Amino acid sequence: MFRRKHSQNHQENGLAEQEAKVSELRSALGPLSDRSVKYCTDACLKRYLIARNWNVDKAKKMLEETLKWRATYKPEEIRWHEVAHEGETGKVSRADFHDRSGRTVLIMRPGMQNTTCAEDNVRHLVYLIENGILNLGEGQEQMSWLIDFTGWGLSVKVPIKTARECINILQNHYPERLAVAFLYNPPRIFEAFWKVVKFFLDPITIQKVKFVYPKKEDSFELMKSFFDVDNLPNEFGGKATLTYDHEEFSRLMAQDDVKTAKFWGLDEKPSHIANSHSGAQVAPEPTPLALPAS
Repeated sequence: MFRRKHSQNHQENGLAEQEAKVSELRSALGPLSDRSVKYCTDACLKRYLIARNWNVDKAKKMLEETLKWRATYKPEEIRWHEVAHEGETGKVSRADFHDRSGRTVLIMRPGMQNTTCAEDNVRHLVYLIENGILNLGEGQEQMSWLIDFTGWGLSVKVPIKTARECINILQNHYPERLAVAFLYNPPRIFEAFWKVVKFFLDPITIQKVKFVYPKKEDSFELMKSFFDVDNLPNEFGGKATLTYDHEEFSRLMAQDDVKTAKFWGLDEKPSHIANSHSGAQVAPEPTPLALPAS
């Protein structure tokens, strides 16, 4: 009983210290613009503090850099019709299932690479990260990534420069958003690419990257511990069938664009996906707002 009470008190003290750090960081930031106020929730500030080992000064610097980036890049203003051509093959998409912890799952298939414009590739990924955050469940702050290397090779690989920019954005502007990334059945040729990419990753992110292989029992058990095999696509060792329907996915994204605009107060009319790449023309009705993209 004493041990349990001591543990409970220790936990409460730890939470109180964390809350104090969050308040200290908020005070240090000073006055913020309307969008920055909406972005800087307590949960958001906590993620930046965790990323900087609870050092308020370092977390402040990191968060201020993100606010500058968001003010110029404007990720919340990217709309699906602007990046839909990047998603025609389903190289990155949001899964229609969650992991066992209820987290949003992004599916990436680098072998489906269909374009060469680095800027558009990055915008497409940023859009889907923002969308994944928009669709996080209550109390969720992180998402899981499934990366299928089927068809990946030197002829379709992502340039190092693009990979580095994506890593920079993920680590510096979306800290603690990634729970785990499964690299499923990467070919041997990927090892050289990984050695270069790994150089740009921080140690914490590296620990979240898991290499899994279809013929290894420990890989199957690892996947099973994170996912229900009945929901997991067979491309990742599960029993479900992964079918990417670009037109249907475009409809879902257009609906989410309405939610995004509503949350950020952009007062947009429902957007139409009306370019030649999208394969759909959509005028969605607004749907209930998901959790803020903090």
